[in-house]
Amino acid sequence: MKTLIKRLVAASALTAAATLANAQAQGVTDDEIVIGAVNDLSGIFAAVGVPATKGANVYFDKVNAAGGVHGRKIRYVVEDHGYQMPRAMQGFNKLLNRDKVFAMMQNLGTPMNLAGFKLIDPMGIPNIAPLSAARQMIQDPMHNKFTSFSSYFDQSRVGVKYLAGAFGAKNVCTMYLPTDFGEEILEGTKAGVEEAGLTFAAETTHKPDETDFVGSLSKLKDAGCEIVTIALGVRQAITIVGTAKKMGLTDMKFMGTSASFLTVVAQVPGGVTEGFYAAASWQDLWARAEEPVVKAFIEEYKAATGEDPQGFAMLGYAAAKQMVMALEAAGPDLTQESFIAAMETLDYQDDLVGNHIDYGPDDHQGANSVYVFVVENGGWKNIHEE
Repeated sequence: MKTLIKRLVAASALTAAATLANAQAQGVTDDEIVIGAVNDLSGIFAAVGVPATKGANVYFDKVNAAGGVHGRKIRYVVEDHGYQMPRAMQGFNKLLNRDKVFAMMQNLGTPMNLAGFKLIDPMGIPNIAPLSAARQMIQDPMHNKFTSFSSYFDQSRVGVKYLAGAFGAKNVCTMYLPTDFGEEILEGTKAGVEEAGLTFAAETTHKPDETDFVGSLSKLKDAGCEIVTIALGVRQAITIVGTAKKMGLTDMKFMGTSASFLTVVAQVPGGVTEGFYAAASWQDLWARAEEPVVKAFIEEYKAATGEDPQGFAMLGYAAAKQMVMALEAAGPDLTQESFIAAMETLDYQDDLVGNHIDYGPDDHQGANSVYVFVVENGGWKNIHEE
């Protein structure tokens, strides 16, 4: 009788443990894994969010067509915030509480990610490959956060020093959104200025919907700005460079970060963005179009969507591939903890983005490389790396 009771108790304990494990692994069933994203599909960074989402779906669709991961199909649910905080929080709440996502991937925007952390951190939800290179993407608690890029801070710092050395410039300025995103680029710019013994001459702040930059550029001209770092929306960066040329400010060098490193920026008709610089953490897609891995991706993406891929489509595809690698390594008994442990074992050369990616228990930043590019003949040319 005692033996039977012990067996019943043991069986109950195992059932309770299994129930607890299943409760912790929300978004996971026998045949599905739900991954979420709060992205910009209609706002000032839609040129980032739309192709990134398409790229991720191309890879997930391929994996699902082959049977999924350990028999589970991936359902990728993306909520559009239009780069507006209220919509972002609505999206987070829906994904976490209605869709019950297992993990987040490619949340776009530094302010949006930081606000979202307040919801996902208490739940232990993994946040993978955010479309933000802010240092705060792996802020404490770091346990559930993984980023693939060098930071905006380092991109700005390295880029400013390179341009100053290349052109003998002394006066540096910044045009930025007064958000966590913009302020980090401002801080990185000032760090580069200090390290290179330069002068930080002026700054201008802007609203997300601002379109007229004549007054701000006049202020920067009067301040003697020779290098101007930009932390604004994609269309705003293009408008600024075009406006500066119309104003005759041809000696002023403008540089964005990975937030401006887009195929569409380089391909603006009429050569509007010729001579525009960007410091980013991956290599350009079309400059490597004949490399075997890159060529195969371009062909696969075009066959799936009917479109030529933009640079951020490549990042979306790479993020989805990384997600699948970790899901495979975590095994069939999937929990948030087994997934995070699997992410910490990833160490591979990503020939698509041109970076080596590796993580560890105390290192959740996949790459720290910085490349400096310039728009030349409608494409991005790599001119410096470290």
